[in-house]
Amino acid sequence: MANKALRRITKELANCHTNPVPGLSVSPESDEALFHWYGTLKGSPNGPYKNGTFKLDIRFPDDFPFKPPTIKFLTKIYHPNIDEEGSICLHLLKPDSWKPATPILDVLQAVATLLDNPNPDDPLETSIAEQYITDISKYNKTAKEWTKKYASN
Repeated sequence: MANKALRRITKELANCHTNPVPGLSVSPESDEALFHWYGTLKGSPNGPYKNGTFKLDIRFPDDFPFKPPTIKFLTKIYHPNIDEEGSICLHLLKPDSWKPATPILDVLQAVATLLDNPNPDDPLETSIAEQYITDISKYNKTAKEWTKKYASN
């Protein structure tokens, strides 16, 4: 099973380098550790995460692609769908929603899109989601402050 997973991961990595997602880069931990990638995601120029660079930890299970990868933010971020430990609440990554045919590029694009399009109806941080719904300007201000504090180069 691990050999099939390794072939798929190698193919996915090549695809990520051939067709990169704007503002996002990934690389394996090492040539021997293809099941563990690191990534960087730049905040979009129009959102509260502008000028931020967020580090990601991407881990593939031995039975990938039959189980989804685990993606976590290593950089602290103020977001309703990302908790203090960096876990991400994204429908695409949930085990019961995961489809083995899903390309990693699509997953990474979804993570990038989530930054500017939070889903307050499915939050990991309910208080941040409530603020996003009730006081978007305060949410944006706090997200900008955290980005400057934790994600500035």
